[in-house]
Amino acid sequence: MDERLSRLRKKAMSLPLTPGVYIMKDSKSGIIYIGKAKALKNRVSQYFGSQNNHTSKVRRMVENVEDFDYILCDSEFEALVLECSLIKQHSPKYNILLKDDKGYSYIKVVDDEWKSFGIVRQKEDDGARYIGPYMSAAGISAAVDRAKKIFRIPQCNKKFPAEYGKSRPCLNYSIGQCSAPCAGKITRQAHNEAVERALDFIMNGSEKVVDELNRKMLEASENEEYEKAARYRDTIRAINKIADKQKVVAAPVKEQDVFATVGAKQGTNPKACLSVLRFADYRLYDSEHFIIDLPEDLPNARHELIRSYYSIRDNVPSRIAVDGEIEEAGLLEEWLTSKAGKRVHIVLPQRGEQHSLVDMCRSNAAQKLALYLGRTGKSTAALDELGHMLGLNQPPEYIESYDISHTAGSNNVAGMVVFRNGLPFKKAYKRFSIKGFSGQDDYASMAEVIDRRLTEYENNPDSGEGFGILPDLILLDGGKGQVNAVLPVLHRHGISIPVFGMVKDSHHRTRAISHSGGEISFTSKRAAFTLVSSIQEEVHRYSVAYHHAKSRNASISTTLTSVEGIGEKRAKALMKHFKTIKAMSQASEEEIASVKGMSKASAAALYKAFRE
Repeated sequence: MDERLSRLRKKAMSLPLTPGVYIMKDSKSGIIYIGKAKALKNRVSQYFGSQNNHTSKVRRMVENVEDFDYILCDSEFEALVLECSLIKQHSPKYNILLKDDKGYSYIKVVDDEWKSFGIVRQKEDDGARYIGPYMSAAGISAAVDRAKKIFRIPQCNKKFPAEYGKSRPCLNYSIGQCSAPCAGKITRQAHNEAVERALDFIMNGSEKVVDELNRKMLEASENEEYEKAARYRDTIRAINKIADKQKVVAAPVKEQDVFATVGAKQGTNPKACLSVLRFADYRLYDSEHFIIDLPEDLPNARHELIRSYYSIRDNVPSRIAVDGEIEEAGLLEEWLTSKAGKRVHIVLPQRGEQHSLVDMCRSNAAQKLALYLGRTGKSTAALDELGHMLGLNQPPEYIESYDISHTAGSNNVAGMVVFRNGLPFKKAYKRFSIKGFSGQDDYASMAEVIDRRLTEYENNPDSGEGFGILPDLILLDGGKGQVNAVLPVLHRHGISIPVFGMVKDSHHRTRAISHSGGEISFTSKRAAFTLVSSIQEEVHRYSVAYHHAKSRNASISTTLTSVEGIGEKRAKALMKHFKTIKAMSQASEEEIASVKGMSKASAAALYKAFRE
């Protein structure tokens, strides 16, 4: 332990065993990390002991710590409140920080002779009427767009009354999304009434507006104003159609937020995406996403992400659904309850509609992360789903898969295929001939192949390619027997890699994932199922192709060695030179004799054998 760590550990050991906040500082006295602890001495001293148990992010932080301060608190909750306040104030480098870049949006209503409205970012002292503010720019923009289409408000830049009745109506009029004042199709009074109804629809929802429109439709019908009644009817239908679309993303809980985090280890700077879906009045009204550095401790990261999110948001719902375990969830609930002024519950849905909403949130995060990384959303979602299903800390970016192929124990071979970022990485494919024994023993064959693969890694560790890379996941074609045969090999090499089997049904199609203790079903995990199925098909194809090639070469070799004067070496030399039996059979005696290692007598014998 160097002098700096020794000094910091000595100082940490003098701290009291009471709750508090600790503040890590660098050599310039800049604050680089702020944390809280139930017992300051125990928590802070851990940083300056052995570095082997820390994540890489913590190790980097500790390397930059020159000193630390601390503040004693009466309770762990008080420490959490103070920690949140200090993080918001100082924005330390090594804390997980979410930046609020959304701003506020307003609806600006211009009460001129011909009324109009639209979305703006700032209020101005210009005599206009402003409605808002709205936190969700996307949500209010969509609402304004819907309202203008439903109530047939012009969406062009034409000015009225200056351009009233001076041009032909556009396409929007033809499809029923504009009343075409430019062509004189609507009066000023009717237009202004439509604008007020549109604003009422945005602010108060569809139910109140539909009731009012129904009343006016009946009134117009009784007065035999059938054209007017038809317009009201069409508007009601348009509102109901929009409402039906919104039910697709409805939630069974009136008010809640849904959180999910998806990561990817691409390149030297791995990233993750936090996705948030926000529901109110049983409907999705906003979604947000944040790209962050990939966390190594997800339960801790979820705690920090949620805390950071509500540090920059005022509206805290009574229910928060998450996609995994959260460190100190009870303490976080207590802080959120205090901030919201109402009871807040954090839940981890396991099934039903709530679980489907979490899956939708994860899929949304995967798509956003894929877009950021320049990948396909499909592969990112599949890797995330597979990692989540298998209980891995991170999505498996580099997967190796193995299969054994033979004919009743003869020509026993294995194939290894690699999938990188969800796609075949053929440059890293490898083939093995089983050498340790003869006969049929799939378990022993698989153990031999993995042993040879790990030995190659130990001989060329961290070379960055081929066997110099350790995979994030190993998938074996087979059940728990193959898995149990391989696990002791990994243990003997002192290497920890998740190992699972791929189980087929009676029709030779992927059915489940197996591990040492049983099976994991693919129920509702469609993206992961498709990925594993393609891996299993590819490794089977590759190993069988190698087995067939080896069997064919063995048959050809047997045929050649039956000719007098030709042994195994000469047979291999002939095949290497001519590539195919057909080319060899069409060669002249002199051409055969020119092959390295061939004699004139053996060439004459082979030439004669082909002719006979």
